[in-house]
Amino acid sequence: MKLKTRLTIAFCAVILIPIVLCGAAILVFSQYQIKSIEKTYDIDFSLGSFSSSIQIISRSTERVREQLQDKADTDPDSFLNFSFLQEINSELNEKYSYLLVRRDDEIFYQGTEENVDALFEQLPAYGERDISGSVFIGSEAKALVKQVDIAFTDGSRGSAFIVTSASAVLPEMRMLLIEMLIAIILILIFTASLMALWIYTGINRPLNKLKEATNRIREGNLDFTLEPEGDGEISNLFRDFEAMRQRLKESEEEKEKYDRENKELISNISHDLKTPITTVKGYVEGIMDGVADTPEKMDRYIKTIYNKANDMDRLINELTFYSKIDTNRIPYTFNKINVAEYFEDCAEEVCLDLEERGIQFTYENRVDRNTVIIADAEQMKRVINNIIGNSVKYIDKPKGKIQLRITDAGDFIQVELEDNGKGIAARDLPSIFDRFYRTDASRNSAQGGSGIGLSIVRKIIEDHGGKIWASSQLGRGTTLYFVIRKYQEVPA
Repeated sequence: MKLKTRLTIAFCAVILIPIVLCGAAILVFSQYQIKSIEKTYDIDFSLGSFSSSIQIISRSTERVREQLQDKADTDPDSFLNFSFLQEINSELNEKYSYLLVRRDDEIFYQGTEENVDALFEQLPAYGERDISGSVFIGSEAKALVKQVDIAFTDGSRGSAFIVTSASAVLPEMRMLLIEMLIAIILILIFTASLMALWIYTGINRPLNKLKEATNRIREGNLDFTLEPEGDGEISNLFRDFEAMRQRLKESEEEKEKYDRENKELISNISHDLKTPITTVKGYVEGIMDGVADTPEKMDRYIKTIYNKANDMDRLINELTFYSKIDTNRIPYTFNKINVAEYFEDCAEEVCLDLEERGIQFTYENRVDRNTVIIADAEQMKRVINNIIGNSVKYIDKPKGKIQLRITDAGDFIQVELEDNGKGIAARDLPSIFDRFYRTDASRNSAQGGSGIGLSIVRKIIEDHGGKIWASSQLGRGTTLYFVIRKYQEVPA
């Protein structure tokens, strides 16, 4: 879940949950207090009447007013009996009211110790009461008054008043307010805690996973997977972190492969250097000991030493060029090259060397004499020499053959180098251009070589915008092909 969505839900919940719970609490507590009031004050009323203590008390004193009205009608002189008045006043006190009796224009009975002068001045006159029998007096008195008019038998007139102060509050109402206040506070605390826990859990749990993942990476452990959950901001962070972990793992694997290849390269170069150095050392010692005691032997010894020195120079050049490939710093110098002239020169140079080794070499050009390519002459020669050198190593026939053919392939020229060597198994063909790949490790070691010759060839051809591949048959030989795009003039 997105963090924005989570916060929006939490915001709405903080508003709606308290409203719903407070409404439910009000309903529950109100019903409880209503039943308590109905039982205590012997009245029936709806929840809407619960808005004012005065209204509740007014209804609770209605039965007393009716009783006084009956007395006023049947026995008005009973209002002159203090015992009766005291009894009525005691009952009213339980309802947070008191009795006040007026005879003519004087207070006859006062059921409270408070000063009622201000109230007495505002009491309605005899016969002026409301139809409902109650009136609210404002100003300083602020009281609800129910009036019962009395006509005494001696001809005097008076009124009995049931007075309820506006400040009177039922204990049940007070308790309800306290309960509601406590309920609201608890509801707010509960809602806030619930939402805080929900947000904290939603953020803390994935953060703990991230922390665990970073600890694994710090310890060098990259073999795990961090699965994102949902489609929010933290899930996107998980995906970025997982991409970083995969990249780190790939880099670590590349580094391990690079270190392994470097060790293999050093081992190959060391082995291949040791062989010619041992040979050179042996022939030099032979010369020093006088073994080469004829001009013919001396010439053969010196020529052998020279050839082995060339082999070492070639190995060192390969090592130097390998370091340039690894850092993408091969120094290319691209120029227009006439295909026919360039490959004729290459063939002539290669032919002399192969004849000395007893290998038959043939060259054939099937492209137009004016065909031109854009290439680096020196690096292209390295390609030809590396391929031919690789072929020479694995020619196992008494009479070796190598053919160089240049053919037209539309917008490209295609160069083919075919030998009659041991050949390569079909399963090994896709991998022969990989660094240090060995179809036969023991044979490669015996034949010598750094194991990077064909990988250098592929790199140079691809940097020229071309492509290289091979076909082979075991026991019959191998053919390597590569194509280079022709140069074409663009009309102005």
